[in-house]
Amino acid sequence: MHKYIRFNFIDFIQSQMISKVKPILEESMMTLYCNSVPCCFKVADLGCSSGPNALQVAYDIIDVVDNISSSFNREPPTFQIYLNDQFQNDFNNIFESLPYFYERLRQEKGEKFSPFFINATPGSFYGRLFPSNSMHFFHSSTSLHWLSQVNFNL
Repeated sequence: MHKYIRFNFIDFIQSQMISKVKPILEESMMTLYCNSVPCCFKVADLGCSSGPNALQVAYDIIDVVDNISSSFNREPPTFQIYLNDQFQNDFNNIFESLPYFYERLRQEKGEKFSPFFINATPGSFYGRLFPSNSMHFFHSSTSLHWLSQVNFNL
């Protein structure tokens, strides 16, 4: 029982952090969108985890860009979202929740919404995860604190 309570508390804290930085996310998306509108918008979420908040950042980015596109009277781009975490992360939990995620987007955005693709990219961001110049936006809500650790494998 104690582990279950702790797990929910961690999810709550993570959800609060994602919520607090949403205005910064909106500002970043507006700046990016005004400078360049790619036809396929590629986003990496570093340290996405596998709990109930794993897809919240992806939802927020899709929502913000969709709203910005509407305000400029443009079609939203196709989205390609790369979820990243360590190899031991259970990405199957995320994939099992995708039908609910897709349904939520369909209900809130309608059938006209642009296609989007979600991928898993396991691995450490101490090394290269993506080809050069392949991403438009990187997001990390709680994984960057690991950068303070000493990497003895250099």
